Amino acid sequence: MSDGQWWFCLKHMRVEPDQGCPNKDRLGPYATEQEAAGALQRAADRNKSWDEADEADD
Repeated sequence: MSDGQWWFCLKHMRVEPDQGCPNKDRLGPYATEQEAAGALQRAADRNKSWDEADEADD
């Protein structure tokens, strides 16, 4: 069990504990395994929000 550090590995497309792939291949850290599992959706939602904000500024 991890000490609260969870990551989403972009290379293997899975959640990993602290001991895993190099950080350059991961998103995180997250406090829970569930949060890490939602990393790609969270990134997509943020990107969409930022794109909409940029369009509103133009």
